[in-house]
Amino acid sequence: MELLLIVAVIGAVVFLVMKSQNKNKGHSANQLEDAKAEARQSIERLGGQVYNLVGSDDASKQALADASERYTAAGSQIEQATTPVQARLAKQTALEGLYYIRAARSAMGMDPGPEIPSIDGQKSAGSVTEDRDIEFEGRQVSASPNPSARTPNYYPGGRVAGRPVPAGWYSEPWWKPALVAGAWGVGSMFLFSAMFSGMSGVGYDAQGFADGYGDGYQDGMDAADGDGGDAGTDGGDGGDAGGDVDYGAAGDGGDYGGDWGGGDFGGGDFGGGDFGGFDF
Repeated sequence: MELLLIVAVIGAVVFLVMKSQNKNKGHSANQLEDAKAEARQSIERLGGQVYNLVGSDDASKQALADASERYTAAGSQIEQATTPVQARLAKQTALEGLYYIRAARSAMGMDPGPEIPSIDGQKSAGSVTEDRDIEFEGRQVSASPNPSARTPNYYPGGRVAGRPVPAGWYSEPWWKPALVAGAWGVGSMFLFSAMFSGMSGVGYDAQGFADGYGDGYQDGMDAADGDGGDAGTDGGDGGDAGGDVDYGAAGDGGDYGGDWGGGDFGGGDFGGGDFGGFDF
């Protein structure tokens, strides 16, 4: 009798454990599917419009090319996503593409459309609030809150290789070597200091840039930024598909390799100079 009771108790425990495991598996599967569905909404909005605009100047053409790269990357990420975190990374990539869409529309004098939810690190990175021209390693590097022939390269704001890059328009995409390599060079800190020293809207100094804000600071800022919700408020259009950029898998910081528009950045040499002496 005692043996039967023991067997019954063990059987009940095994049943409850298996039931709990199956429930957790089902919950995790639902979380993944929900995250994928949310990401696909943003990707489909970007993809549905990415072919509808044709740039009219250097600034809009470059922004549309960047939007196309994000669309390609987001599609690849969502196909490979096996966790909710990876699905969220795909959504973030699509949202970044939607910011490039808005930038292109603004550059062409069009209504940029409704606001888009914030992307990770965007609020804490700040934005360019004034025109700024500096001499750096024998060439002029410019930043502006507005697009122009002088500043045709847009960035929506956020982190690149763990460091903040303010939203704005630039004469050259000085952050892209770090985007590709996954790490900043020594020269980047000096450029950052010269470019943004004393500029309102950029709430950190060169040391903060060098330190990546310090331990724990960025996590708190990202928590404050939040996910921003659904990207359903976007109303932008996009440009021609191009580029093949792999943003990598979530959790490992990404592998920003790939083909940036045929092996160069906008078909040029970054405003008359290259990054060969840029310490990247």
